[in-house]
Amino acid sequence: MVVFTCGSCGESLKKAQVEKHVLKCRACQVLSCIDCSKDFWGDDYKNHNKCISEDQKYGGKDFQAKANKGDVKQQQWIQRIQQAMEQPDVDPSVWKVLQMVSTHDNVPRKRAKFENWMKNCLKIYTPFLVEKVWEICSTAADSNSNHQTANERKNDGAETKENKRDERKNKKSKRKTSEEQNGEKTDEKQRRKKRKREEKEQNGQNADEKSSKKQKKRKQEAFDESLNPEGEEPENQESESNSTGKFNWKGTIKAVLRDAPEDGLAVKKLRKKVLAAYHSFTGDSNFRSEEELLSLFNRKINNNPKFKILKDRVRLTK
Repeated sequence: MVVFTCGSCGESLKKAQVEKHVLKCRACQVLSCIDCSKDFWGDDYKNHNKCISEDQKYGGKDFQAKANKGDVKQQQWIQRIQQAMEQPDVDPSVWKVLQMVSTHDNVPRKRAKFENWMKNCLKIYTPFLVEKVWEICSTAADSNSNHQTANERKNDGAETKENKRDERKNKKSKRKTSEEQNGEKTDEKQRRKKRKREEKEQNGQNADEKSSKKQKKRKQEAFDESLNPEGEEPENQESESNSTGKFNWKGTIKAVLRDAPEDGLAVKKLRKKVLAAYHSFTGDSNFRSEEELLSLFNRKINNNPKFKILKDRVRLTK
């Protein structure tokens, strides 16, 4: 239904209410359509029978409206009434009624409803006028019925093909979307599996490192327990002895420090000389690693009160 706005007072008016409103509002010269916002001067509004829908108005530039069969038939019916007014032999009283009918867009297409509408809406009760107007409208409709039927069949076939094509596109789009979603889920599962596998490998490496550290610690603790409180090896230690006896750590360190200057000898130089003497003494019978020898040397110089360490130098106490 077309609705206008008065350019003077701003009142909203249906098409059938415009004539009465113009008699009351003398300043009304232009009407604006609420839907399409077009302006209509004078009697131009009478030709504006149908306007855009809300879907067309807010659907954007790419919107394509689908034809409504009922609206198409109604517009064709109104056009036939307007065409009937152009016939040269129409009675003036009948022409005036046809003009009133053409200003409405809800004219019934069935005879009984049409006659009731003429009486209730247009207030026309004269049987002659009602009968004559219906006769002219129906005659115009019959003359175009064959052409209309052909067009309707053609439109129906086109709509059916278009609907089937849209359905195929929708199915294809849904299938593609489903495949993409399944692909994303598969990729996510693979990433999770990869992360878990990497975490397991990392945890395994950490466990191996911890195990190795624990073994070294236990080995060092076992070695430390084998030493007496002064950091010296027990008398029954046979692994480090050769055929001539056991290596004398304390005596070797004292001998090296006696030949050193009064301010002592650097720890590195002392360690180097003592370990060289150790390897020379044990020869192939040495079973200790370098870490164990260094630990043993450090204990010898740190736990013996005969040796005094100042900064990085070692000397004999007096």
